[in-house]
Amino acid sequence: MCEQHTDHGHPHPHTHSHTQTRAVVNRLARAIGHLERVKAMVEEGRDCAEVLIQLSAVRSALNNTGKVILKDHLEHCVVDAMSTQDRAAIDELNRAIEQFVK
Repeated sequence: MCEQHTDHGHPHPHTHSHTQTRAVVNRLARAIGHLERVKAMVEEGRDCAEVLIQLSAVRSALNNTGKVILKDHLEHCVVDAMSTQDRAAIDELNRAIEQFVK
């Protein structure tokens, strides 16, 4: 479900289901597992180049997961916000995108 929050942390009244929730959860679980393996590599004293390459793979997996979330959000929350002229939801999306692409 999508809950947009105001600056005071109170959710806006619109909620709806997303089609990609299970896919996002699965992607995050794989990324977490991969990151745990990278942590083990560091603890084992593995080559720094190998660790950096694996960290790059984790970062890529997280970025791709973010893209799935963003696409799902655009298709559901933003479409709803546009139809109800919920400017706060659009502003919140803009702030989230700014943070995501840093």
